[in-house]
Amino acid sequence: MARRGNDEALARIDGLRRQIDGLDAQLVELLSRRAACALAIGALKETIGLELYQPDRERQVLEHVRSVNRGPLDGDAIARLFERIIDEARRLERLAQEAGREAHGATGEE
Repeated sequence: MARRGNDEALARIDGLRRQIDGLDAQLVELLSRRAACALAIGALKETIGLELYQPDRERQVLEHVRSVNRGPLDGDAIARLFERIIDEARRLERLAQEAGREAHGATGEE
């Protein structure tokens, strides 16, 4: 009898892991779309002379994700995850700006 229970539990674990794999694929897609938006924003910031780091906007984002969080992760956990996401977006923006500067320098454009 215990063997049957183990088999059922293992089958359930496999099913839940497949769900997680599907959710992970969706998260990767959403994070990529978010990063593309951040890159576009970074290019616009550079065009109008704004700094990449916008602490007020970062605070707004963190407040927003805390407010829409329904658990089971607590607000601090969500904030930590989004702090990392924001850090990576800022890194991408910085790399894109550097690449743009190098491209302009290589062609002699100003």
